[in-house]
Amino acid sequence: MGRHRRPPERQATYREVFAVVEFRRLWFAQTLSSVGDQFAQVALAVLVYDRTQSPLLTGLAYALTYLPPIMGGPVLSGLADHFPRRRVMIVCDVLRAALMGLMALGDTHFAGLCALIFLTVLLGSPFTAARAALLPDILRGDRYVLGAAVNNITHQATQMLGFVVGGALVAIMGTREALGLNALTFLLSALVLTGIARRPAPERRNGRLRLWRTTREGAALVFGDPALRSLVGFAWLCSFSTIPEGLAAPYAATYGKDALYVGVLMAAMPAGMVAGSFVFSRFVRPTSRVRSMGWMSLLSCAPLIGCALEPPFAVTVLLWALAGGGAAYQLAANTAFVAAVPPDGRGQAFGLVQSGILAGQGLGILVGGALAQVIGPQKVVALAGAAGLAAATVLTMGWTRIRGDVLRMMFTPPAQGERAKASL
Repeated sequence: MGRHRRPPERQATYREVFAVVEFRRLWFAQTLSSVGDQFAQVALAVLVYDRTQSPLLTGLAYALTYLPPIMGGPVLSGLADHFPRRRVMIVCDVLRAALMGLMALGDTHFAGLCALIFLTVLLGSPFTAARAALLPDILRGDRYVLGAAVNNITHQATQMLGFVVGGALVAIMGTREALGLNALTFLLSALVLTGIARRPAPERRNGRLRLWRTTREGAALVFGDPALRSLVGFAWLCSFSTIPEGLAAPYAATYGKDALYVGVLMAAMPAGMVAGSFVFSRFVRPTSRVRSMGWMSLLSCAPLIGCALEPPFAVTVLLWALAGGGAAYQLAANTAFVAAVPPDGRGQAFGLVQSGILAGQGLGILVGGALAQVIGPQKVVALAGAAGLAAATVLTMGWTRIRGDVLRMMFTPPAQGERAKASL
């Protein structure tokens, strides 16, 4: 009876998040860019194939959407820590609109088209880093978690719907018109972002722009801290769960040749993640999210092992959706990562993590496709789940040892929180 009860944790609501005008602008700009990107991917695939009649060159052009963030992302992401983040996003949007306009208007040779694609995707790295670094300044406390959930749900929803709508638009309008529409979305995004308040560039000890040096400092910051290193590992764990999406077409072919099977399989994980992100962010207490991150990461991989039994189609969809739901732990990892990274290094840190995710996804899909040629897609998906489960188990064991320190850093008053952070 004499025990002190902890005060209830303050949980934000989605209404509070959308009441913030700056967040609405940031979210709407992201939605515009994401939808336009889906249209452009379909249009570019059709345009390149029409010009070259080569599946190989079409695949090469599509691969260029993965390469730039891997090659230049860690370096260019540092721009978000040297210049005002609002300015970085607006400039990137305007430049991408110009590049997309050149693709739409000019009769560019294949090599020139590839160069334009490369530059357009490359500019997405500093834009994404600046947006991720700016969000914690706009949304504080638990509102940040719900804001990140909204962004995640939006990204997954545009993936589910964008390709279908993009294909219809290309069929109705044509490839050049669809590319021109994407250029327009970038311009509209830049216009929306002008409504965000001006904030100065993060203060740094050395104001000179040295991107390679900044990249090294960012890597030392992220990988030199046990908590950040563990959180990066959780972020990169999604490389295993991307493999099934990359094998959706050959996997669906084992059930029949109907293209609907492919679409349903590709939508299963994003749909599971949308549902999981909503439940996890809205109904789970802030401290419980951090505590449950380990077992949730296990859930993001374990269901895929069941594909080794070659279950019926409906069961396969359910297994993939469960894995997508488990991936909602990324919200907790994201929040803890933001709390542990100094504000003046957020852009670089987020850029490094994003580049690692893209590299892991690209490599995973490549290896998974090669293995599927030999042992079949079902066994490859099961192996991806088993390998991911093993990695998640190791990460969870390490996370259990440092979880208490991270919780104290995130949920103690500022003066105590600084001491807790210093102990990491």
